[in-house]
Amino acid sequence: MSTYTLTVTCPSTRGIVAAISGFLAEKGCNITDSAQFDDPGTGNFFMRTSFVSEEGASLAALREAFGAVAEPFAMDWAIHDDAQKMKVIIMVSRFGHCLNDLLYRWRIGALPVEIVAVISNHLDYQKVVVNHDIPFHHIKVTGENKPQAEQRIMDVVEETGAELVVLARYMQVLSDQMCQKMAGRIINIHHSFLPSFKGANPYKQAFERGVKLIGATAHFVTADLDEGPIIEQDTVRVTHAQSGEDYVSLGRDVEAQVLARAIHAFIHHRVLMNGNKTVVFPASPGGYRSERMG
Repeated sequence: MSTYTLTVTCPSTRGIVAAISGFLAEKGCNITDSAQFDDPGTGNFFMRTSFVSEEGASLAALREAFGAVAEPFAMDWAIHDDAQKMKVIIMVSRFGHCLNDLLYRWRIGALPVEIVAVISNHLDYQKVVVNHDIPFHHIKVTGENKPQAEQRIMDVVEETGAELVVLARYMQVLSDQMCQKMAGRIINIHHSFLPSFKGANPYKQAFERGVKLIGATAHFVTADLDEGPIIEQDTVRVTHAQSGEDYVSLGRDVEAQVLARAIHAFIHHRVLMNGNKTVVFPASPGGYRSERMG
């Protein structure tokens, strides 16, 4: 039996859940997991529903028929085939901890994606990537060639059909044009617990301020640097006795975990935009299973 995920965003009103559940029952589908959120601040309703097609309804048929249900509620909606792996591009510079973590999770099936390319402005991780049989693109970025470099990046995105770009400590600022063109499709890991300690060296700032928590933030990339909607965050405790180098080492682990969790949420269609914020629904039962455990 085919399994699908339906996501819905629309103005809040009566009858939405009834309309969706009635439609799925009529089409011979059984709901296996569902989560919803009604935001009184924005007046918007959000829903994510996983279901099984028990009578053979195809994805195309479900999409075609659901339009009649969605229209009266002005729904922004999508139905996804859970068996279809999302195509992802990873971008990295010279800090490789997030890249290596993602490659491991991908290798064991904990992140069920298709990594269609790794792009870097340096050659440090070319061998690592090629050894995983993943295409590696070295695109050098300078002050003089930045527009051309970004066009090359976009060419890779379009040629591969990538649905998500992950900035795994890619240390180049993307142009406003690229951010707008890829809105909602680029996730960045910021080595700080935003919105505090922004800029080039947040760990140094945190150390100088004597903080007791350091963390990391995964967010969508927008034209406003480090201001995009936040998807995932976490922290680790530190004490007065730890050094700035300790902060960096502890921060690396948090960054890798936060980025992986954000990607996991995105590829399973658990992240819905809510203005400058996000709604992140919990994973469905079995959503964290891996193909192998080591």
